[in-house]
Amino acid sequence: MTHALRVRRSIVELQNEYSKGNKKPLEDLMRAWKGIKELPASDPNSFFMIGGYHGEPFRGAGWGNASYWGGYCNHGNVLFPTWHRAYLVRLEQALQSVPGCHDVMLPYWDETSEDSVKNGIPWALTQKDFVLDGQTIPNPLRSFVFNRNIKDHVNGDDPNYSKANGYETVRYPLSGLVGTPDDRAATEAHNAQFPDYNTNVQLLNQNIVNWLGSHIVVDKQIIPTNVKNKFENCLNAPNYTVFSNTTSAAEWNDNLPAGTKAVVPLESPHNSIHLAVGGYDVPTGPNAGDFSPIDGANGDMGENDTAGLDPIFYFHHCFIDYVFWQWQKKHGYTDHLELISGYPGTNSVDNQGPTPGVVPNSWLTLDSPLDPFKVHHNGHERAATSHDYINIEKQLGFTYAPGSLDDHAQAPKLAATVEEGYSSKVIRVSALNRARIRGSFLISAFANIDGKRYHLGTEAVLSRWAIQGCANCQTHLEVKAAFPLHGLRAQALATADFEVEVHTRDGQLQQSPPQLLQAAAVPAGTAPAPAQKAFRVEVR
Repeated sequence: MTHALRVRRSIVELQNEYSKGNKKPLEDLMRAWKGIKELPASDPNSFFMIGGYHGEPFRGAGWGNASYWGGYCNHGNVLFPTWHRAYLVRLEQALQSVPGCHDVMLPYWDETSEDSVKNGIPWALTQKDFVLDGQTIPNPLRSFVFNRNIKDHVNGDDPNYSKANGYETVRYPLSGLVGTPDDRAATEAHNAQFPDYNTNVQLLNQNIVNWLGSHIVVDKQIIPTNVKNKFENCLNAPNYTVFSNTTSAAEWNDNLPAGTKAVVPLESPHNSIHLAVGGYDVPTGPNAGDFSPIDGANGDMGENDTAGLDPIFYFHHCFIDYVFWQWQKKHGYTDHLELISGYPGTNSVDNQGPTPGVVPNSWLTLDSPLDPFKVHHNGHERAATSHDYINIEKQLGFTYAPGSLDDHAQAPKLAATVEEGYSSKVIRVSALNRARIRGSFLISAFANIDGKRYHLGTEAVLSRWAIQGCANCQTHLEVKAAFPLHGLRAQALATADFEVEVHTRDGQLQQSPPQLLQAAAVPAGTAPAPAQKAFRVEVR
């Protein structure tokens, strides 16, 4: 007997049904989320327990052993899509464990839909209150109030990511740094500037709209520089290894033949949405210089350590998994995946470092454990692996309702070479040392064409707040980024010059001519360090 596939739908579909009178689907979702958030922190199905798998609170070797990055999540390696797929399944199981919520499925925030590009985040994820069973309650999807302390053991004398029992997660434009007296004072002063909840939601949505829809106009030609375009382009990645993560894609793009288009990995637009919700602005304005009009916005989604404790994380990652499934269907990988053996992004020390349960300097394969997740097979429990999460329909029993990228997934594969008359050049950023960069940051490229400054694109780097406690982070410090100029006509760039800026929580790393860049930003209250080469830029 075959069972009908369960369906993960767009959250906007549930909103629309609710508005038309069919309130049960959205109400059940709210009831399930309310239920897992109210469980004791030690309960295996509690949101605190499951939300903490991604980063803090670090367990085991998470903070006691500097060889490990801390959280269980995989970033910057080939397990990024499959680990997060397993993570969503575990969260969904918890939601379904709430009485009366057996049929609840996790919806996705369709980030490239017309509604998101125009309006930002769906209201079900931001509305302050919700009426459930005749009572007005805080909307379970807009934040999480901690029911246990989180202690930042990594950052030594400056435990800025400690958060106390009773702390409530925040998003742009607010700050959530409360780990030290100085942090709390700065955060209180910052947040006091934004006392109205609904106004803050408007600011958040406008920031999301800017990220999703940014573009430039050169010689009357519209050039997309936005995250929506990145999501569409990542579906053209030629193999799973480079599709899956930024480390592998950077290596691929470093070795492209001349005139070949650079690939976009799924992890790149994923990072952008994290930072857009968490507190970074994309450059806007006539001179593309209005980068961070709300300095000091440090929301939880913007840092790996705490991102998993904001409910919006799971609706974002449900969309990431939807994109993963669309890529699988487009390229014929619904029943198997293939890795390029020995490639960057296939070792446990690449990028973030090994997670608990993974041996340092070991090769990552589809057999690598996806800790802490388990599966039951023939009456026995074992560690889950990527093999268990390849075909969502046959192995996991669910599928996705139609979304905004279905047509792109069904369209023919685009040509890998640049069209005649368009630039084949790529701005390549390398040797960017993140050892002294606190937290996540942005790399942005600009072109000066005929006296006007154009924003060519931004690469978001989702990082941890403090890396000095991570031995792997200290030995794998280089960050790379590639900004293809393929959408611009070669003639328009004939006399152009280019700039790259790196925007951090502590200020800006600035470019110094001709192509070697100098560190210009230092934390407040410290003396400027001698100028160092901060990163390298090549246009070729």
